[in-house]
Amino acid sequence: MDHIVHYDPLLPEDIPSPCYVVDLQRLKNNLAILETIQESSGCKILCALKGFAMHSVFPILSRSLAGVCASGPHEAQLGAEEFGKEVHVFAPAFTKRDLQELLPIAHHISFNSFTQWNVHRETVAASDHSISCGLRVNPGYSEVEVEIYDPCAKGSRLGIPLEAFEGQSLDGIEGLHFHALCEQDSGTLAGVLYSFEERFNHWLPQMKWVNFGGGHHITSPTYDRERLVRIIREFQERHPNLEVYLEPGEAIAINTGVLVATVLDIVRNEIDIAILDVSATCHMPDILEMPYRPEIVNAALPGEQAHTYRLGGLSCLAGDSIGDYSFAAPLKPGDRIQFLDMAHYTMVKTTTFNGIKHPSIATWNPESATFNVVREFGYEDYKNRLS
Repeated sequence: MDHIVHYDPLLPEDIPSPCYVVDLQRLKNNLAILETIQESSGCKILCALKGFAMHSVFPILSRSLAGVCASGPHEAQLGAEEFGKEVHVFAPAFTKRDLQELLPIAHHISFNSFTQWNVHRETVAASDHSISCGLRVNPGYSEVEVEIYDPCAKGSRLGIPLEAFEGQSLDGIEGLHFHALCEQDSGTLAGVLYSFEERFNHWLPQMKWVNFGGGHHITSPTYDRERLVRIIREFQERHPNLEVYLEPGEAIAINTGVLVATVLDIVRNEIDIAILDVSATCHMPDILEMPYRPEIVNAALPGEQAHTYRLGGLSCLAGDSIGDYSFAAPLKPGDRIQFLDMAHYTMVKTTTFNGIKHPSIATWNPESATFNVVREFGYEDYKNRLS
């Protein structure tokens, strides 16, 4: 019974299902930690929109964070319109149209190759809007165990390797950007930073900033935040000309959200299977992609409690299974299930595959016991993604 997950956000019983619910107090708690990191270290922290782009809470985020980092024109526009602070952009490649859309709104643009930089540098220089340009580099070191999430994996398309710098001019480049973490601690950052400086130290005196990328699990209870502050301070002592940026995604919204689902049916095929009104492939794709096993309120590992079920999704994908869980009481149609930690890398990755309804998006304020449905979705949302 040691693996039973207890979590009671005191959500109203009549909330829509399915529904993503973000706890505003938990979000503020994360932001308070990030504020302390900024104040103690002198760095600037950006919200990585690829991980969390719930713009209805941007007014809360913008009070604590320096801005956003985007992966292209659409995220950048969202950041410019709804966040209203610094907009940093990186993509593996940009089209000419991308640059034209980014020029009025971006503050930093990082390029993924010298070819891309040389193609677009004159366009950037001709802009009326001042933009600080950088290069994303491959630091040559990572500890990411899942290859699909490792930017430094063999043959990675992300980041310029050291050997590509030979014979190249960095005239016009003001910053270097690296990203080699995935939900990791500051000890891993220390190893990545050592490798980065060993390779690219020659060019740092002529830079204005360095972006340490994302993947910093700063707001996780086990993260060593004192070491992070020390790492940043010591880096700035070695390079007093450089401003340091971090751009975490998961650290912003980790442990702030749940996905509320409902049991629709119970079927049996060697094991008991609960069919839910959500889908792993549509609403929690990392379950299949990473893969990983989400925690569920008052559930445990198979066999630890009296009744074990396989939780099945609503799509026609044969493998649309969330996993096997045990419960103290039998499940029945109408029962609610709450999946934990469903704010980051969930809403941003959902699809309408099979025409399955997208979960509503809501906020919960425990201080005022206020539940607010921010957005509901219907047929038009599905139709308008197609032609």
